[in-house]
Amino acid sequence: MFPIRDSINHHGPALITRLIIALNVAVFIWQLSLGGTGFQWAVFHYGFVPSAFFADPAGQFWRIFSSMFLHGGFEHIFGNMWFLWVFGPTVEARLGGWRYLLVYVLAGIGAALTQAIFLPASNAPMIGASGAISGVLGAYFLLFPLAAILTLVWPFPPIFFWFPAALFIGYWIVIQVIFGAMGMAGVAWWAHVGGFAVGYVLTYIMKPTKHYHDEPFWFHEYGF
Repeated sequence: MFPIRDSINHHGPALITRLIIALNVAVFIWQLSLGGTGFQWAVFHYGFVPSAFFADPAGQFWRIFSSMFLHGGFEHIFGNMWFLWVFGPTVEARLGGWRYLLVYVLAGIGAALTQAIFLPASNAPMIGASGAISGVLGAYFLLFPLAAILTLVWPFPPIFFWFPAALFIGYWIVIQVIFGAMGMAGVAWWAHVGGFAVGYVLTYIMKPTKHYHDEPFWFHEYGF
């Protein structure tokens, strides 16, 4: 299932979300400019490696931040930035820019550390913004459970359906836990779980600066 947009239209300018997306795109363009060999070098040099982190936490901590802006390909960065664009502006408008940024950054840190705890001996570099974006999803899950998410359910022919945010995001996080428990390789599943938990808890602690009346999904007019 792929999210298209949510039912809340009064987002505001979403300056922090736009800035984060711009930085990620700029870094990805830089990766591409390095060529094939340079692209891989950037991943291994700036990616977060759990085994290296536990060998030298103080010396390797900076990689948590650098890894959050690297991506492994077009599909990787497009998926991450699209999820951020769908869910980020609504959360940013509710929390305010600086609190939203704090949730994003701390969720990214929590995501990397969670992945490292579950796979401490891993030598594979972890890259991508998905851990931090998972924190945004955790915040959305708490703040807008009754909002509607327009979802692409089947691509050919395209079938769209409105799901309540609690169901869409709840399904997503359950999948992360299941695949993580199964040990499926290729995706930092536990990073997603850790980022989600950090985003949820931080948002619960912080009092939102704005209050929206989120439209229950069952009252939303189906269509776009």
